[in-house]
Amino acid sequence: MSNVMRDAILNGFYDEKILGNNFFSPKLLANEQDEKIWLTLREELYHCQSFTWAVAFITQDMLVPLKVVLADLAAKGVGGTIITSNYLNFNNPRVFEELAKIPNLKVKIADEAGFHVKGYLFEHEDYQTLVIGSANFTRSAMLSNYEWALKASSRNQADLTKQLAQKISRLEDTALRNLQGLVDNGEKRGLVVSATGTGKTYLGAFAVKDFKPKRFLYVVHREQIAKKSLASFYHVIGGKKQDYGLLNGNKHDKNKKYLFATIQTLSQPDMLKSFDPNEFDYNLIDEAHRAAAPSYQKILQYFKPQFLLGMTATPERTDEQNVYQIFDYNLAYDIRLRDALEDKMLTPFHYVGVQDYELNGQSIDETTDLRYLVSEDRVNYVLKEIDYYGYCGDQAKGLVFCSRKEEARELADLFSEKDHPAVALTNEDSESTRNKIVQKLVAGEIEYIVAVDLFNEGIDIPALNQIIMLRNTESSIVFIQQLGRGLRKYPGKEFVTVLDFIGNYKNNYMIPIALNHDTSRDKDQAKREARLPHFIDVSTINFSKVASEKILASLDQIKLDNMRELRQSYQSLKNKLGRIPLLHDFAQYGSVSPMVFANNRGLDNYAAFLIKMGEAVKLNNYENAVLSFLTKELLNGKRAHELILLQMLLKQKQVSQEDFVSELRKKEIYVNKAVLNSIDDILSLDFFDVKQGKTTKKAQYGDQPVVVHSSLFDYELNQELLNALTQNKWFKDLFKDAIETGLLLSTNYDQQKQFTLYQQYDRKDACRLLNWPRDVSAPMYGYRVGDHDTPIFITYRKDDQEKRNALYHNTLENGRSLRWYTRVPRHLDSEEVQRLLKTPDMHIHVFVKRSDADGKQFFYLGEAQIQSDSVKEELLGPKKKPAVGMNLLLKRPLKTSMSELLFE
Repeated sequence: MSNVMRDAILNGFYDEKILGNNFFSPKLLANEQDEKIWLTLREELYHCQSFTWAVAFITQDMLVPLKVVLADLAAKGVGGTIITSNYLNFNNPRVFEELAKIPNLKVKIADEAGFHVKGYLFEHEDYQTLVIGSANFTRSAMLSNYEWALKASSRNQADLTKQLAQKISRLEDTALRNLQGLVDNGEKRGLVVSATGTGKTYLGAFAVKDFKPKRFLYVVHREQIAKKSLASFYHVIGGKKQDYGLLNGNKHDKNKKYLFATIQTLSQPDMLKSFDPNEFDYNLIDEAHRAAAPSYQKILQYFKPQFLLGMTATPERTDEQNVYQIFDYNLAYDIRLRDALEDKMLTPFHYVGVQDYELNGQSIDETTDLRYLVSEDRVNYVLKEIDYYGYCGDQAKGLVFCSRKEEARELADLFSEKDHPAVALTNEDSESTRNKIVQKLVAGEIEYIVAVDLFNEGIDIPALNQIIMLRNTESSIVFIQQLGRGLRKYPGKEFVTVLDFIGNYKNNYMIPIALNHDTSRDKDQAKREARLPHFIDVSTINFSKVASEKILASLDQIKLDNMRELRQSYQSLKNKLGRIPLLHDFAQYGSVSPMVFANNRGLDNYAAFLIKMGEAVKLNNYENAVLSFLTKELLNGKRAHELILLQMLLKQKQVSQEDFVSELRKKEIYVNKAVLNSIDDILSLDFFDVKQGKTTKKAQYGDQPVVVHSSLFDYELNQELLNALTQNKWFKDLFKDAIETGLLLSTNYDQQKQFTLYQQYDRKDACRLLNWPRDVSAPMYGYRVGDHDTPIFITYRKDDQEKRNALYHNTLENGRSLRWYTRVPRHLDSEEVQRLLKTPDMHIHVFVKRSDADGKQFFYLGEAQIQSDSVKEELLGPKKKPAVGMNLLLKRPLKTSMSELLFE
């Protein structure tokens, strides 16, 4: 075939006398009577093994014929990628909806400014075809417009198709562009954070290829990784094989152009001095989270490359060493496990948290004796669960993590005795031994490797189809490292089963947090993650009921927002940013939820936290009071109105009510006379003029209006506040930060309504959002019958069962009907009962939490109507006190997930 293609190419580009070929010869395509550009693309699609199109504009009127072809290709297992753009907002959103229906098509949006390309690349078995020209994928361009496009075919190694493939690759690879941008801007260092299995080695190879170094140095801690990386770099960069060499205990290829070294060998004093500090112009540190170690610091201080690249899956460290600082805070790329799974870069997993073996009611914990861990009954239980949940493929290829070396060896022996061949590996085993055992697993000679202190990083076994965790979760970092061992893609591997045996471990609370990459330190969020199944794209996270209860018990014993934890999160983000982080940074980077700072009883505001962190923040008493008001009352974003007005007043001295209302309407935020009056009550602090202990909340917040609304038309900040914003930069920055963060958080709520379905609110939130003039949450207890609104707060499971559950037995039926009782004593003719039953257009708002342990926040389940024939007076409790019971019919039936979260 090579001669046929060669002659066809020569016929088109060199001499027409050489015999051509209709399929391979270069062609100038146009839309003519019998020939259409689309017909050529269609023919190529039917013959290709995959395709990648980079095309600026797509119209819906060409998608039907494309779908026909791709449906046929899907049956053959052939698919491809279309890279398009939002350039000039040409592509209608409906186009993307239709493209998403095609299962064998991946759609990517290029973020290149002015993206206007039209290139179509088709991969065949040993050659490629490209079509490039003026034609977008629109009906007019494909069928009728006066368009020109050149079609050319070439072998895979030909330069032209390589150029196009590289151009397309660049459109897809944000990380490469960012790295090149660092180099172009004269930066000397950069860091890539990329989850295990996402191809960071190849990314590094492409970056080095682009740089074209005279000499290149790669450093890592394991010989096996160095060897594999050498092969990957050679595959990408090419050239002479003799230009690539190793520097380790056995080989000293010191003079090679591309040198792959182990840190143990390179950091030896004599070895290091044998190199000139300027020897290499591009250095790469793999597993860069180790770069703070003394051996790596020797390397970093000795060599003076033009550019230093660090790559790691886990930049966070527990020893407070700042990896980001080492690489000059130049984070070129950051893709974590969740991102990689959602982008389908890794194999999906099914995680199942199950109860570990119990004997006489006693479960495994940190102190359990070895004899119990390796008892025959426990091993039988473990193998039974492993068999029940299964694996993808014909044979198990599993990695078992346990806590102790003796445990690993005995478990491996017991697994083998029970016809599940297994071998134990620990850090005492040599690298050659480990490699041999891994090969046996891949070949199917054994089913399991039982590991201790191994396989957390650096070594991957793509063939793995099971991860078994028989140990306490030491840290979120280690948990994700171990989970990631099995997620590399592998032929025939459609998913990985992850089975976690959960005992009575104090660190159980880390499991849902790590799995969901939840760094919020929000206990309510962690509890939801432990109670409900979760999904990351098509990966699933499930806990058995008993395992879930063990995690919840662990959560009840831990304070996620204690100062030590907050300090650690603060330092980590400060390391990443290279500056003091603000609340907005925590929200933007998915770190600690800003509300954790707001809800912390030991902190008045974020300034108080910064002072505890040793930062030189200074506020006077009034500034501190105002910042506390913003933090405690407005930061949550549950109503954006006040925040928007304050933001407007930061830009101009006075704001008319007309302009304020206009701004709200422009942002599609509800506004009426009642809410405008409520805003006055909030910003004048009159809403908080309620006695609380020896003083009032109003006094705690400065005791004077934050905003003066002197007439119907003008809002303005009070003079003391204006002076503070002018004179104290710290105060101004933190004031602005609280507003901006609150507005960011407000996007979690439907600002066209008072309450957002299934969001959480407390009693004070209800008073404010119902536009009541005072905070009457303290005496509200379970409900308050207002003039037009009645908020009802229900704790479904009372902690004091005997005292309270017997009195108020709330039940939910059909996901919609909730039995509810008034307080006692109440009768049918009681004044508040009559107002509740007889007031026209009474809005009943239902808020529910699962138990008292869930804090002050209740989930909003929407409005409800009273089922009239269900209302009756009943005698409740042992003292037979009268109350009125009734069925509340939710206007919207509960979502399954909410029903499970609150009522099961």
